[in-house]
Amino acid sequence: MTSNNLLSRGMIAVLAAQFLSALADNALLFAAIAELKAHAAPSWQTPMLQEAFVVAFIFLAPFVGPFADAWPKGRVMLVANAMKFVGAAAMLLGLHPLIAYNLVGIGAAAYSPAKYGILSELVGKDKLVKANGLMEGSTIVAILLGAVVGGKLADISVVTALVSICGCYLLAAGANTLIPRLPVAHALPHISPIALIRDFFSALTTLIRNPDARFSMLGTSIFWGAGSTLRLLLVAWVPVALGIADLSMPANMSGGVAVGIALGAAAAASFVGLDKVNRVLPAGILIGLIIIVFAHLTHLYPAIALLLLVGACGGFYVVPLNALLQERGHESVGAGHAVAVQNFVENIAMLGLVGLYTLMDKSGMPVVQSATVFGAVVTLTIGLLAMLRLMKK
Repeated sequence: MTSNNLLSRGMIAVLAAQFLSALADNALLFAAIAELKAHAAPSWQTPMLQEAFVVAFIFLAPFVGPFADAWPKGRVMLVANAMKFVGAAAMLLGLHPLIAYNLVGIGAAAYSPAKYGILSELVGKDKLVKANGLMEGSTIVAILLGAVVGGKLADISVVTALVSICGCYLLAAGANTLIPRLPVAHALPHISPIALIRDFFSALTTLIRNPDARFSMLGTSIFWGAGSTLRLLLVAWVPVALGIADLSMPANMSGGVAVGIALGAAAAASFVGLDKVNRVLPAGILIGLIIIVFAHLTHLYPAIALLLLVGACGGFYVVPLNALLQERGHESVGAGHAVAVQNFVENIAMLGLVGLYTLMDKSGMPVVQSATVFGAVVTLTIGLLAMLRLMKK
């Protein structure tokens, strides 16, 4: 039930729910970090928070895509937000942050295919990049506010932060109830877990064989893996490079990246269509190169400027790739299946890059050196992807 109106009632409800849910997700990360610090947990447990979150995406990938396509996506988003609320409430009640954040990851894994898959059901193909731009813009503003508010509240009181986060998840669930009940995209022909796993890997194979879908999945995977790692790197980098010890500053700097992504996403919506997607490749390569330069800075304002630039390159790079995959997925395996496969690949990349940083941290490598290695890895992987794309492989 697509519409020519980009800002239909359903689209506004989706954007509101996404904003509130993403705001809570990002605030919760800083509340969880503060909780670990309050209990004097080892430093390597901080990046392990991200690992606990993303592992749910990998193991649930065969099931959440069919679930998103087999039920009205607004209802799927409602159930997923309820699961996120359970995880945040469990942390408030004393559950270890790693376990509680894993519960939130389960909700997020179910939420993601629905939130992106619903776009191709609400708007036509000609407005899909713009709809993605609105979705990413909503998400980025939420990341900005969530990081800033989460960091500040966690510095004041972890309990206050967690109560506020639980409230945001409940408001997001309320917004989900305002999404129109859309027709089911692809009814489940079976409910056997084995059959669903086979179905998932069939969709994965189909998308990998499609050059556009393969390019999109790999490109977005590197970006989100880099983004997750950079956010955690900032928590360790800020005290060493800038001499600032509280959580608010790395949270605010994560917000700077988010502002840049919003600007880049807006530029992509205006200048990059699905037929001109190769225009994003230089911006992708710049992400890693800028991180290498950033790692060696020792002054706040130049660091903020480079983080804005990293974000702008990232937003310009990732939004058209998301739209490309949704369109190719909608045409073949279903948008929900496509986003679930994308999440599977993206979160393997997150697991790998965050795991690399965790190993560097546990080995005692200085954070500036870790950030330099990380930037080099991002540059080389996106550069290789760009070369293969231009060679049409």
